[in-house]
Amino acid sequence: MKFTKQIFISYAHIDNQPLSPGQQGWITRFHHTFNALLSTRLGRDPEIWRDNKLGGNDVFADEIVQQFKDVALLISILSPRYIESEWCTREAREFCQQADKSGGLVVDNKSRVLKVVKIPFNSYNSLPAVFEKSLGFEFYNLGQDGPFELDPEYGETFKNEFNLKVGLLANKASELIKKLESETSNEEHTPPETHNAMATIYVAECSYDMRDYREKLIADLTLSGYAISPEQPLPIYDEAKYLSSARALLQASSLSVHLVGATPGATPDGPSQKSIGMLQNEIAAQMSKEGTLKRVIWLPANTSSGNQQHQAFIEALHHDAETQAGAVLITGGLEELKSTIYRKLKAIEQVSSSQCETTDLPEGEGKKLVYLVCDERDRKPTVELRKWLISQDMEVKLPLFAGDSTAVREANEHFLATCDAVLLYYGAGDERWKNAIDSDHRKIRAYRGTRPLLARTTYLAEPLTDDKQDKIDMEETALINGLAGFDPESMGEFLEAIRSAGLVE
Repeated sequence: MKFTKQIFISYAHIDNQPLSPGQQGWITRFHHTFNALLSTRLGRDPEIWRDNKLGGNDVFADEIVQQFKDVALLISILSPRYIESEWCTREAREFCQQADKSGGLVVDNKSRVLKVVKIPFNSYNSLPAVFEKSLGFEFYNLGQDGPFELDPEYGETFKNEFNLKVGLLANKASELIKKLESETSNEEHTPPETHNAMATIYVAECSYDMRDYREKLIADLTLSGYAISPEQPLPIYDEAKYLSSARALLQASSLSVHLVGATPGATPDGPSQKSIGMLQNEIAAQMSKEGTLKRVIWLPANTSSGNQQHQAFIEALHHDAETQAGAVLITGGLEELKSTIYRKLKAIEQVSSSQCETTDLPEGEGKKLVYLVCDERDRKPTVELRKWLISQDMEVKLPLFAGDSTAVREANEHFLATCDAVLLYYGAGDERWKNAIDSDHRKIRAYRGTRPLLARTTYLAEPLTDDKQDKIDMEETALINGLAGFDPESMGEFLEAIRSAGLVE
């Protein structure tokens, strides 16, 4: 059916009282700002309706209920007064009942109820069950002296956060309205533009001290066209369900972002008694080792915690390979985090494009890429080897040695993700360098996904060391002994590994 009104704003009238005479009430200001932002996203003026004439003691008007069948979405401004108000809670129940009859309360797994939490409250018991599971937007900050609603009258910081939250809400409302209108008119829905079908980003749930940063990051990524999950809170009441929900969303994502602060955050009810940050990190780390998931962890410099378990988690993120598996650890500011995320997304999209291009190539066409990993001092000693590989109709890439450390890391991960074979030139680099490279290459499956790596071979070159001699004595596999100088005959197995896959003609 066709909705004649897009939004009904349900609120307690006491929450619209101005802070001082002559000012706008909070609800009135919210309504005007939301209307302006939603208009730009829909490309037209929306019909936003709220009861602004009745007093708090008036009898609930049946005329309001009768119009709910024509309303696409309900926005409830939740507060302690709202929860206690028979009027407000009846509005919520009546809308849900009418929505079930007019297109369904849930559309494409998304609720037609959007929550604006103006001030925290104790329980959802007085509201329909869908409220606890619906997407919520917190319009308050928790200071040392208690919660403060995001009221522009409190200053510029509060004003900016208020406008940001209204913008996020307008984005989500616009998406839902378009979806409802396309389904009810039987027209094909065109989803919001995204950079890439694979580019869904899991922005992990976090502790309260990082939530504002998380919301700013989500706003930035959403405005750039990326799909974000989770779209609603995961089930904190049951650890098993929490893990299952997080795992399913991570499996559908290309990148996960974890924001770690000084506090542990909520702990799901379950046997491990681990925080949501620890649980999500464990799942993402395991999935990164098993598949294509890329990860970014933001742990601002000098972060520490008075909670013993959380402090151990912070230390593990710095020093433990399993905890940090598959992730880039960022310790700088928010802008460095965002820059790293966008570089990761660009690399993901490039890999996807290159895989499509490889699939589309006629058989036998296209040079194969050999990533020749070496120390910078080996640039000249590898010249003869590189020339020979090129003569075999291959493309050769050396690591990026100079530049910003993050950019260097991203470029080298891209080579690992897109190459056909890796040749590790063990020359000037010492044993510690070799071990570090081996450790990094253990993540290669996370970089490549299902794309096979045809060969990963170590090429021994001068100078001779005890470690190199030990590898020869132990007759390690995938080893080329080039200590006596380059010999094309020694490259036979490496070349055959590529040829046997039919990738070199």
